Amino acid sequence: MNRAEKAALQLRAVAVLRTLKRSRTYDELAELTGLPAGDLNRYVNGHVLPGIERARETVESVGREALAEELESRISVDDEGYVDNSEVVFDQSFLDLVAPVAAESFAFDRPDVVLTAATDGITLGAAMASYFDADIAYAKKRKETAVEEFVESRQRLASGIELTYYLPADAVSAGDTVLVVDDLIRSGETQELLLDIVTQVNATVGGVFTLIAVGDEGMDRAREITDAPVGALTTFDDR
Repeated sequence: MNRAEKAALQLRAVAVLRTLKRSRTYDELAELTGLPAGDLNRYVNGHVLPGIERARETVESVGREALAEELESRISVDDEGYVDNSEVVFDQSFLDLVAPVAAESFAFDRPDVVLTAATDGITLGAAMASYFDADIAYAKKRKETAVEEFVESRQRLASGIELTYYLPADAVSAGDTVLVVDDLIRSGETQELLLDIVTQVNATVGGVFTLIAVGDEGMDRAREITDAPVGALTTFDDR
C-alpha cells in the first residue's frame, strides 16, 4: 500500500467515525469500536488520523456493522414483503460511505466498469464507480432511441412475464472487469441478466454487491453463476 492509498484509507475511517458520531456519544462510540474516547475525539475533529491498522479495522469491521445497522433503521418491509429503501437510495452521502466499506469487506478487485440496473441501483452504482474511479453503466428495460447498438439479455420469469434488459453496446468492452451492483436482490433474476450481459461482451465479473438481500435465493443464484466475490451489506428473512 503506497502513501496515497494509506491516506485514503485513513480518511475513509474518519468519515465512518464521523457518521457514527452523529447519533452517539464518544463513550458509546468507544464501546462500539473498542477505541479510547479521547482518541476518537481527535479523529472525529480532524486533529490526527488513525493508524493504518486502526483505520482498516474501522472500515472493514466496525464500518460494515454500523452501516448495516444504519441501513436497517432506514428501511421498512410491509406485510407482503415489499421493501421501502427510498431513505437509503436517495442519500448519496450515505452511499458514498458504503462504497469503501463494501470494497474492503468483500475484497472486490478494482473494476473498469460498475454495472447496475435502472433505476434504483444508479445512486449506489455511482458511489461505487466514484470510489473505484471506474466508469458506470446501467441497463434499462427499454431501448434508447438515439443508441444504435445494444447488448440484450432476456429471460422468461416463473410468472410467465418476460424480463429484458438493454445496455448500449459500447458501455462495456471485452476484457473489462465489471462489478455488478444493485440496491436489492431477492430472486436474483435481475443480477442474472446483468451477469449474462457481462458474459456476452467477453468481460470479466469482478464481483456482485447489493445493499439488501431478501432471503438467500438471489445470493445463491449469483454464486452459482460466478466465482467472484458476492456480498450484501445486510440480509432480511424473506418469510
